[in-house]
Amino acid sequence: MTPTPIDPWERLAAGAAALGAPLTSDQMAAFQRYTALLIETNRHVNLTAVRDLESIIPKLHLDSLSLLAPIAAAAGLPVAALRSQPWRAVDVGSGAGIPGLPLLFAWPPLRLTLIESVQKKARFLTEVIFLLSEQAEVLAERAEVVGQGAAWRQQYDLVLARAVAPLPTLVELTLPLARVGGLAALPKGPGLHEELAQAGAAIALLGGEVAAVHDLLIPGVVEQRTLLLLRKVRPTPAAYPRRAGLPAKSPLAS
Repeated sequence: MTPTPIDPWERLAAGAAALGAPLTSDQMAAFQRYTALLIETNRHVNLTAVRDLESIIPKLHLDSLSLLAPIAAAAGLPVAALRSQPWRAVDVGSGAGIPGLPLLFAWPPLRLTLIESVQKKARFLTEVIFLLSEQAEVLAERAEVVGQGAAWRQQYDLVLARAVAPLPTLVELTLPLARVGGLAALPKGPGLHEELAQAGAAIALLGGEVAAVHDLLIPGVVEQRTLLLLRKVRPTPAAYPRRAGLPAKSPLAS
């Protein structure tokens, strides 16, 4: 007998619950509307290489929700308590809104900023926020510029970045945004430990330390996913981040 196919949205609901983040009907509706906009826009704007619903659910939505439990553990909170905190968070190089928007849908008090320098992608993010009536802001700017702005520098409880850059570059784009005591959550693939060895000196220079490394178990995803959590323990020196493009062109030496 051929098994009955499982509805993709049932996969999302079940996967979120398995990750300790059960979703309400309103939260499920937000995921559905966002996904419809993502699929439609992705036909003419290259937002993500993940294009079909059956792949979007695990590789984008559940991948994002898998960050909640490790972040909660680092904060010394149950996941349910974390999801009630009005943290200020920023998603660097947000692209299609991953992981920031799925986390916002599941964590409504989150005060989210999305940084995206590609104008077409920034317009998509702005449209999603408007159509879904979400409380968030989009900055169509380079992370290096935002990281030197007084309104954003060292202001965030949580800094997020997914698939943006190798770690030695990424820490210069993210740690300057975190407040002292705040966290940077940086999901990576199987090469994290090698990248971490290359970025250790940069992390220390920028005021961070490794809080935890978690292997992520994501329903429906077979690829190895690892989360690096950094804690901001000292202010970032005023010289960082350097001018736009320099962190990628000349990463801080290990």
